[in-house]
Amino acid sequence: MAARKKSGRKAAGASREHGAQALRDSAQKIWLAGLGAFERAKSEGPKMFEALVAQGREFRGRAREAADQALKAVRAQAGEAQGRWDKLEQVFEDRVARSLNRLGVLTQAEMNDLSKQVHELNESVRTMMRGGARAPARKAKAKTRTKARKTRKAAKRR
Repeated sequence: MAARKKSGRKAAGASREHGAQALRDSAQKIWLAGLGAFERAKSEGPKMFEALVAQGREFRGRAREAADQALKAVRAQAGEAQGRWDKLEQVFEDRVARSLNRLGVLTQAEMNDLSKQVHELNESVRTMMRGGARAPARKAKAKTRTKARKTRKAAKRR
């Protein structure tokens, strides 16, 4: 039995030695591959650099073209959005104007007409106080009232 143990030890030692040699050979190959890669990079480096620069130039042109296309698309969509926003704003303004009209709030045009009427009345009163003739403002006053009524009716129809 002792003979078997000795031969087993010898076999185990031989396999360990064989594994260590394989490890050294592998490390040596890795070292040599690294040296080869370094030498190749040193000799082919400038060529590789120029090739990469050329590829970068080609890519730059394609990238600019793609960026221009994207920018055009964004601008087109922004224009459409602005048109939609303007339309929404107009609808909102129309609805607010109709609501204010229903409540009896005067519009800017009606306010201007009333200001004009007040101005004409003031002038008529001044003329009458100076002892002048009767003021012909009644016809103008009636016209502006009729005009204000028509604008209110037109606004209610909307």
